[in-house]
Amino acid sequence: MTALSPADALTYPGSLLSADGLLVASYDLEEGGDEIEGYRAAAHHPRILNASACPFTIDYRAASAIHVLNGMGVTLGDSIIGLTAISAIKSAFPDLRFSLYRPARAPEYVQELYALAGDLLSNIITLPCSHHELPDEATVIDVGNHLFWPDFTTLPMIDFFLGALGVDASGVQPQEKANQWLADISLPAVPRKWQNQPYVLLCSTASTPVRSIPQHIRADLVERLIERYDLPVLGFGPVNHARYIDVLPESRDTAHFLALVRGARFVMTCDTAAVHVAAGFNVPTTAFFTTIAPELRVRDYPACHAVKLELPQLRGIHASNRDRDIAMVEQAFSAVIREALPLPDLA
Repeated sequence: MTALSPADALTYPGSLLSADGLLVASYDLEEGGDEIEGYRAAAHHPRILNASACPFTIDYRAASAIHVLNGMGVTLGDSIIGLTAISAIKSAFPDLRFSLYRPARAPEYVQELYALAGDLLSNIITLPCSHHELPDEATVIDVGNHLFWPDFTTLPMIDFFLGALGVDASGVQPQEKANQWLADISLPAVPRKWQNQPYVLLCSTASTPVRSIPQHIRADLVERLIERYDLPVLGFGPVNHARYIDVLPESRDTAHFLALVRGARFVMTCDTAAVHVAAGFNVPTTAFFTTIAPELRVRDYPACHAVKLELPQLRGIHASNRDRDIAMVEQAFSAVIREALPLPDLA
Protein backbone atom coordinates (compact mmCIF):
# COMPACT_ATOMS: atom_id res chain seq x y z
CA MET A 1 0.00 0.00 0.00
CA THR A 2 1.31 3.40 -0.98
CA ALA A 3 1.65 5.98 1.78
CA LEU A 4 -0.59 9.03 1.58
CA SER A 5 0.80 12.54 1.32
CA PRO A 6 0.31 14.65 4.47
CA ALA A 7 -2.53 16.60 2.84
CA ASP A 8 -4.24 13.45 1.60
CA ALA A 9 -3.89 11.77 4.99
CA LEU A 10 -5.76 14.60 6.69
CA THR A 11 -8.62 14.54 4.20
CA TYR A 12 -8.78 10.80 3.50
CA PRO A 13 -12.36 9.50 3.93
CA GLY A 14 -11.47 6.91 6.52
CA SER A 15 -9.07 5.95 9.26
CA LEU A 16 -5.31 5.62 8.82
CA LEU A 17 -2.68 2.95 9.39
CA SER A 18 0.77 4.00 10.52
CA ALA A 19 3.93 2.37 9.20
CA ASP A 20 4.13 0.28 12.37
CA GLY A 21 0.52 -0.94 12.10
CA LEU A 22 -1.32 1.46 14.39
CA LEU A 23 -4.89 2.52 13.62
CA VAL A 24 -4.96 6.31 13.81
CA ALA A 25 -7.50 9.12 13.52
CA SER A 26 -6.45 11.92 11.19
CA TYR A 27 -8.16 14.32 13.61
CA ASP A 28 -5.60 13.38 16.27
CA LEU A 29 -2.77 14.03 13.82
CA GLU A 30 -4.15 17.43 12.88
CA GLU A 31 -4.87 18.48 16.46
CA GLY A 32 -1.54 17.20 17.75
CA GLY A 33 0.63 18.92 15.17
CA ASP A 34 2.56 15.69 14.68
CA GLU A 35 4.59 14.95 11.57
CA ILE A 36 2.30 13.24 9.09
CA GLU A 37 4.45 10.80 7.16
CA GLY A 38 4.05 7.18 6.18
CA TYR A 39 0.31 6.81 6.83
CA ARG A 40 -1.79 4.53 4.65
CA ALA A 41 -5.54 4.06 4.21
CA ALA A 42 -6.91 1.62 6.77
CA ALA A 43 -9.60 0.66 4.25
CA HIS A 44 -6.99 -1.34 2.34
CA HIS A 45 -6.69 -3.70 5.29
CA PRO A 46 -8.59 -6.91 4.34
CA ARG A 47 -10.59 -7.01 7.59
CA ILE A 48 -11.79 -3.40 7.59
CA LEU A 49 -15.03 -2.39 5.88
CA ASN A 50 -15.32 1.19 4.62
CA ALA A 51 -18.48 2.14 2.72
CA SER A 52 -16.80 5.14 1.12
CA ALA A 53 -14.11 2.94 -0.41
CA CYS A 54 -16.46 0.03 -1.21
CA PRO A 55 -20.19 -0.02 -0.31
CA PHE A 56 -21.35 -3.05 1.67
CA THR A 57 -24.30 -4.43 3.59
CA ILE A 58 -24.20 -6.44 6.79
CA ASP A 59 -26.56 -9.23 7.83
CA TYR A 60 -26.80 -8.22 11.48
CA ARG A 61 -28.76 -11.39 12.23
CA ALA A 62 -25.50 -13.28 11.86
CA ALA A 63 -23.30 -10.72 13.64
CA SER A 64 -22.42 -10.50 17.31
CA ALA A 65 -19.52 -8.08 17.88
CA ILE A 66 -19.24 -4.86 15.83
CA HIS A 67 -16.09 -2.75 16.14
CA VAL A 68 -16.43 0.77 14.70
CA LEU A 69 -13.26 2.72 13.96
CA ASN A 70 -13.46 6.47 14.50
CA GLY A 71 -17.14 6.31 15.42
CA MET A 72 -18.96 8.64 15.39
CA GLY A 73 -17.12 11.90 14.86
CA VAL A 74 -15.72 14.74 16.93
CA THR A 75 -18.74 17.06 17.17
CA LEU A 76 -21.69 16.66 19.51
CA GLY A 77 -24.34 16.75 16.79
CA ASP A 78 -22.65 14.16 14.57
CA SER A 79 -22.10 11.95 17.59
CA ILE A 80 -25.77 12.07 18.58
CA ILE A 81 -26.82 11.02 15.08
CA GLY A 82 -24.16 8.32 14.84
CA LEU A 83 -25.31 6.85 18.14
CA THR A 84 -28.89 7.03 16.88
CA ALA A 85 -27.84 4.76 14.01
CA ILE A 86 -26.41 2.29 16.51
CA SER A 87 -29.57 2.55 18.60
CA ALA A 88 -31.73 1.74 15.56
CA ILE A 89 -29.65 -1.36 14.82
CA LYS A 90 -29.68 -2.50 18.45
CA SER A 91 -33.44 -2.06 18.69
CA ALA A 92 -33.74 -4.78 16.05
CA PHE A 93 -30.83 -6.87 17.33
CA PRO A 94 -30.50 -6.18 21.07
CA ASP A 95 -27.77 -8.76 21.65
CA LEU A 96 -25.30 -6.98 19.35
CA ARG A 97 -22.20 -5.63 21.06
CA PHE A 98 -20.81 -2.38 19.67
CA SER A 99 -17.27 -1.25 20.46
CA LEU A 100 -16.19 2.22 19.39
CA TYR A 101 -12.64 3.39 18.74
CA ARG A 102 -12.49 7.10 19.51
CA PRO A 103 -9.95 9.83 18.65
CA ALA A 104 -7.86 10.63 21.71
CA ARG A 105 -8.03 14.39 21.13
CA ALA A 106 -11.78 14.72 20.57
CA PRO A 107 -13.29 17.49 22.74
CA GLU A 108 -14.07 16.40 26.27
CA TYR A 109 -17.71 17.50 26.05
CA VAL A 110 -18.13 15.18 23.06
CA GLN A 111 -16.43 12.29 24.84
CA GLU A 112 -18.87 12.81 27.72
CA LEU A 113 -21.78 11.92 25.42
CA TYR A 114 -20.32 8.47 24.80
CA ALA A 115 -19.95 7.90 28.52
CA LEU A 116 -23.65 8.75 28.88
CA ALA A 117 -24.68 6.34 26.09
CA GLY A 118 -24.79 3.43 28.51
CA ASP A 119 -25.97 0.11 27.11
CA LEU A 120 -25.69 1.25 23.49
CA LEU A 121 -21.95 0.60 23.70
CA SER A 122 -20.12 -2.39 25.11
CA ASN A 123 -16.70 -0.79 24.99
CA ILE A 124 -14.94 2.47 24.13
CA ILE A 125 -11.30 2.23 23.02
CA THR A 126 -9.01 5.22 22.61
CA LEU A 127 -6.97 5.47 19.43
CA PRO A 128 -4.30 4.76 18.40
CA CYS A 129 -4.22 1.00 18.75
CA SER A 130 -2.63 -1.82 16.81
CA HIS A 131 -4.71 -3.47 14.11
CA HIS A 132 -3.57 -6.76 15.63
CA GLU A 133 -5.76 -5.97 18.65
CA LEU A 134 -8.95 -6.25 16.58
CA PRO A 135 -10.74 -9.43 17.75
CA ASP A 136 -10.79 -12.20 15.16
CA GLU A 137 -14.55 -12.74 15.49
CA ALA A 138 -15.52 -9.08 15.19
CA THR A 139 -16.97 -7.23 12.22
CA VAL A 140 -14.79 -4.13 11.78
CA ILE A 141 -16.30 -0.99 10.20
CA ASP A 142 -14.44 2.23 9.49
CA VAL A 143 -16.36 5.54 9.55
CA GLY A 144 -13.31 7.73 10.03
CA ASN A 145 -13.10 11.32 8.80
CA HIS A 146 -16.69 11.13 7.59
CA LEU A 147 -16.80 14.88 6.86
CA PHE A 148 -14.85 14.07 3.67
CA TRP A 149 -17.15 11.27 2.49
CA PRO A 150 -19.15 12.32 -0.62
CA ASP A 151 -22.40 10.91 0.81
CA PHE A 152 -22.12 13.07 3.92
CA THR A 153 -23.05 16.16 1.90
CA THR A 154 -25.91 14.57 -0.05
CA LEU A 155 -27.78 12.32 2.40
CA PRO A 156 -29.74 13.01 5.57
CA MET A 157 -27.19 12.52 8.30
CA ILE A 158 -28.95 9.55 9.90
CA ASP A 159 -29.19 7.80 6.51
CA PHE A 160 -25.50 8.46 5.99
CA PHE A 161 -24.52 6.82 9.27
CA LEU A 162 -26.84 3.86 8.73
CA GLY A 163 -25.32 3.32 5.28
CA ALA A 164 -21.82 3.61 6.70
CA LEU A 165 -22.77 0.78 9.09
CA GLY A 166 -24.01 -1.40 6.25
CA VAL A 167 -27.74 -0.82 6.75
CA ASP A 168 -30.39 0.10 4.17
CA ALA A 169 -31.75 3.29 5.72
CA SER A 170 -35.09 2.96 3.90
CA GLY A 171 -35.87 -0.06 6.07
CA VAL A 172 -35.57 1.92 9.31
CA GLN A 173 -38.72 3.60 10.64
CA PRO A 174 -38.69 7.42 11.00
CA GLN A 175 -39.20 7.25 14.77
CA GLU A 176 -36.00 5.21 15.01
CA LYS A 177 -34.17 8.11 13.35
CA ALA A 178 -35.21 10.82 15.82
CA ASN A 179 -32.64 10.35 18.61
CA GLN A 180 -35.14 8.82 21.03
CA TRP A 181 -32.33 6.97 22.84
CA LEU A 182 -31.51 10.27 24.55
CA ALA A 183 -34.69 9.94 26.60
CA ASP A 184 -33.32 6.76 28.19
CA ILE A 185 -30.10 8.19 29.61
CA SER A 186 -29.71 9.36 33.19
CA LEU A 187 -29.41 13.14 33.47
CA PRO A 188 -29.13 15.58 36.37
CA ALA A 189 -31.94 17.91 37.34
CA VAL A 190 -31.97 21.41 35.90
CA PRO A 191 -30.88 24.15 38.34
CA ARG A 192 -33.36 24.55 41.21
CA LYS A 193 -34.59 27.93 39.93
CA TRP A 194 -35.91 26.33 36.74
CA GLN A 195 -37.36 23.12 38.13
CA ASN A 196 -40.84 24.64 38.57
CA GLN A 197 -40.51 27.61 36.21
CA PRO A 198 -41.28 27.05 32.52
CA TYR A 199 -38.71 28.55 30.16
CA VAL A 200 -37.73 28.71 26.52
CA LEU A 201 -34.19 28.23 25.32
CA LEU A 202 -32.12 30.10 22.74
CA CYS A 203 -29.16 28.07 21.47
CA SER A 204 -27.53 30.46 19.03
CA THR A 205 -23.94 29.27 18.61
CA ALA A 206 -22.91 26.43 16.30
CA SER A 207 -19.43 24.98 15.95
CA THR A 208 -18.70 27.50 13.18
CA PRO A 209 -19.78 31.13 12.67
CA VAL A 210 -21.30 30.48 9.26
CA ARG A 211 -23.98 28.25 10.85
CA SER A 212 -24.53 30.36 13.98
CA ILE A 213 -27.20 32.97 14.65
CA PRO A 214 -25.41 36.35 14.30
CA GLN A 215 -24.76 38.19 17.54
CA HIS A 216 -26.46 41.40 16.44
CA ILE A 217 -29.91 39.82 16.00
CA ARG A 218 -30.00 37.63 19.10
CA ALA A 219 -31.62 40.34 21.23
CA ASP A 220 -34.32 40.76 18.57
CA LEU A 221 -35.03 37.03 18.72
CA VAL A 222 -35.22 37.14 22.51
CA GLU A 223 -37.81 39.92 22.20
CA ARG A 224 -39.82 37.85 19.70
CA LEU A 225 -39.78 34.88 22.06
CA ILE A 226 -40.91 36.98 25.02
CA GLU A 227 -43.72 38.53 22.99
CA ARG A 228 -44.87 35.09 21.83
CA TYR A 229 -44.55 33.05 25.02
CA ASP A 230 -44.12 35.48 27.92
CA LEU A 231 -41.63 33.07 29.51
CA PRO A 232 -38.03 33.52 30.64
CA VAL A 233 -35.57 33.11 27.78
CA LEU A 234 -32.47 31.15 28.75
CA GLY A 235 -29.38 30.68 26.63
CA PHE A 236 -25.70 29.92 26.53
CA GLY A 237 -23.55 33.04 26.43
CA PRO A 238 -24.34 36.76 26.72
CA VAL A 239 -27.16 38.53 24.87
CA ASN A 240 -27.91 42.21 25.39
CA HIS A 241 -31.50 41.97 26.57
CA ALA A 242 -32.82 42.69 30.07
CA ARG A 243 -35.04 39.58 30.23
CA TYR A 244 -32.49 37.12 28.88
CA ILE A 245 -30.70 34.80 31.32
CA ASP A 246 -27.28 33.34 30.52
CA VAL A 247 -27.18 29.79 31.93
CA LEU A 248 -23.82 28.88 30.45
CA PRO A 249 -22.32 28.59 33.97
CA GLU A 250 -25.01 26.02 34.85
CA SER A 251 -24.23 24.05 31.67
CA ARG A 252 -20.91 22.87 33.03
CA ASP A 253 -20.86 19.56 31.18
CA THR A 254 -22.74 17.67 28.49
CA ALA A 255 -25.18 16.05 30.90
CA HIS A 256 -26.29 19.42 32.28
CA PHE A 257 -26.60 20.85 28.76
CA LEU A 258 -28.84 17.96 27.74
CA ALA A 259 -30.92 18.42 30.87
CA LEU A 260 -31.49 22.12 30.13
CA VAL A 261 -32.67 21.29 26.61
CA ARG A 262 -34.90 18.49 27.89
CA GLY A 263 -36.52 20.85 30.41
CA ALA A 264 -37.33 23.62 27.92
CA ARG A 265 -40.86 24.27 26.69
CA PHE A 266 -39.46 25.45 23.35
CA VAL A 267 -36.02 25.71 21.72
CA MET A 268 -34.88 28.22 19.11
CA THR A 269 -31.57 27.25 17.57
CA CYS A 270 -29.49 26.90 14.43
CA ASP A 271 -27.76 23.98 12.69
CA THR A 272 -26.13 22.74 15.87
CA ALA A 273 -26.37 19.94 18.42
CA ALA A 274 -29.33 21.50 20.24
CA VAL A 275 -31.69 20.75 17.35
CA HIS A 276 -30.83 17.04 17.60
CA VAL A 277 -31.07 17.03 21.39
CA ALA A 278 -34.47 18.72 21.32
CA ALA A 279 -35.75 16.12 18.84
CA GLY A 280 -34.67 13.33 21.19
CA PHE A 281 -36.83 14.82 23.95
CA ASN A 282 -39.72 15.89 21.66
CA VAL A 283 -39.23 19.56 22.52
CA PRO A 284 -40.85 21.93 19.96
CA THR A 285 -38.12 23.69 18.02
CA THR A 286 -37.52 26.38 15.45
CA ALA A 287 -34.14 25.98 13.73
CA PHE A 288 -32.35 28.21 11.22
CA PHE A 289 -30.26 26.67 8.43
CA THR A 290 -27.73 28.66 6.44
CA THR A 291 -25.43 26.32 4.50
CA ILE A 292 -27.09 22.91 4.82
CA ALA A 293 -30.49 21.93 3.47
CA PRO A 294 -32.82 21.35 6.45
CA GLU A 295 -34.01 18.00 5.11
CA LEU A 296 -30.47 16.67 5.50
CA ARG A 297 -30.64 17.37 9.24
CA VAL A 298 -34.22 17.49 10.54
CA ARG A 299 -36.31 15.44 8.11
CA ASP A 300 -37.32 12.99 10.85
CA TYR A 301 -38.04 15.57 13.58
CA PRO A 302 -41.81 16.25 13.51
CA ALA A 303 -41.62 18.89 16.27
CA CYS A 304 -38.98 20.94 14.43
CA HIS A 305 -39.93 23.92 12.28
CA ALA A 306 -37.05 24.64 9.91
CA VAL A 307 -36.25 28.09 8.53
CA LYS A 308 -34.07 27.89 5.43
CA LEU A 309 -32.05 31.00 4.65
CA GLU A 310 -31.49 31.49 0.94
CA LEU A 311 -27.71 31.48 0.63
CA PRO A 312 -26.90 29.53 -2.55
CA GLN A 313 -23.33 30.86 -2.53
CA LEU A 314 -22.70 29.07 0.77
CA ARG A 315 -24.61 25.85 0.09
CA GLY A 316 -22.74 22.79 1.35
CA ILE A 317 -20.10 24.67 3.35
CA HIS A 318 -19.55 22.96 6.71
CA ALA A 319 -17.36 25.61 8.33
CA SER A 320 -16.27 29.19 7.67
CA ASN A 321 -15.37 32.35 9.55
CA ARG A 322 -14.49 34.41 6.48
CA ASP A 323 -15.74 37.98 6.70
CA ARG A 324 -17.44 37.75 3.32
CA ASP A 325 -19.36 34.62 4.26
CA ILE A 326 -20.40 35.94 7.66
CA ALA A 327 -21.61 39.20 6.09
CA MET A 328 -23.91 37.22 3.78
CA VAL A 329 -25.26 35.22 6.72
CA GLU A 330 -25.92 38.39 8.73
CA GLN A 331 -27.76 40.00 5.82
CA ALA A 332 -29.90 36.89 5.30
CA PHE A 333 -30.83 36.69 8.99
CA SER A 334 -31.71 40.39 9.06
CA ALA A 335 -34.16 39.78 6.22
CA VAL A 336 -35.65 36.63 7.75
CA ILE A 337 -36.45 38.10 11.15
CA ARG A 338 -38.48 40.88 9.53
CA GLU A 339 -40.92 38.15 8.50
CA ALA A 340 -43.21 35.98 10.61
CA LEU A 341 -41.29 33.15 12.26
CA PRO A 342 -42.72 29.68 12.89
CA LEU A 343 -43.28 29.84 16.65
CA PRO A 344 -45.71 27.04 17.50
CA ASP A 345 -48.33 26.96 20.23
CA LEU A 346 -47.12 25.22 23.35
CA ALA A 347 -49.16 22.47 24.98
